[in-house]
Amino acid sequence: MKKVYVIHENETWMIPLRAAFEKMNVPFEEWNIHKMSLDLYETPPEGVFYNRMSASAHTRNNRFAPEITNNILAWLHRHDRLIVNGWRALQLEVRKSEQYLALQEFDIKHPKTLIANDVDLLPEVVDKLETFPFIIKPNRGGKGAGVQLFYSKESLEAAIKSKALGESLDGIWLIQEYIIPRDGRITRVEFVGGKFLYAVSIDSSGGFELCPADSCQIGDDFCPASEGQSKFTILRDYQNNDIDKYKQFLRKIDIGVGAIEYAEDANGIKHVYDVNTNTNYNDAAEVSFGNTKKGMVEIALHLKHQLERIEKDKRA
Repeated sequence: MKKVYVIHENETWMIPLRAAFEKMNVPFEEWNIHKMSLDLYETPPEGVFYNRMSASAHTRNNRFAPEITNNILAWLHRHDRLIVNGWRALQLEVRKSEQYLALQEFDIKHPKTLIANDVDLLPEVVDKLETFPFIIKPNRGGKGAGVQLFYSKESLEAAIKSKALGESLDGIWLIQEYIIPRDGRITRVEFVGGKFLYAVSIDSSGGFELCPADSCQIGDDFCPASEGQSKFTILRDYQNNDIDKYKQFLRKIDIGVGAIEYAEDANGIKHVYDVNTNTNYNDAAEVSFGNTKKGMVEIALHLKHQLERIEKDKRA
């Protein structure tokens, strides 16, 4: 029997998806790759494969989970399996710099960004950026981990000297223009199966670590679950002239389930600063919205339809 196979490394994030699968009687199997081996000579089972690998895997002691996932996806691709959020999606999930290059192709505005592979280069790159304040972030972070805001080059130099910057897993640092969000909130636009689901307004005043999951792993100071329901608000009657452009962009980069985050400046200009391929949802916000749209239910339904499609294609 064909199944939906979910590739992941976080048990907590699977809880609502499991419930949705079970309610719809969708056959599924989890591939938790915390520790995993793979025989490249085997033929993968038939079914639909949903990649939920996250750039933040290293914060849960799964440092090399994206690397083996990359091999798994290549193996599945080799055997023409249907993958939701495939190799290209994973590539962009763990390389923010490449997200911005992809956004440029679709003329989607994003904050001015430069990169460097050595912290000692950062002060001179700031001179090239020519804007204050600015953000320093690792190329691969996840959940906003490692993102730091600086108001001067001197404060950055002090952080480098004291080794307060932390590390960038791939050695690449992003030096980025800081967009001051209008009203102190950013917006996360969710898509499932190429369709707009809803947009969430997020209070960004507490910091950059804005994981939307109900059970976050990033500490009480930043976790939305500990901030109350008002931190995340699903927007009613949301309007955005770029929605179709976002859909085209996600389709081109092989993101079947994901989100686009942007900050709107004082002039109303939207600046996309992150593309998420491992999207999560805040239950409190969905309840407050009236439970008319449940993210994990929509994902399960999309995967169910994909499973039905390959069954139909086989019979044809």
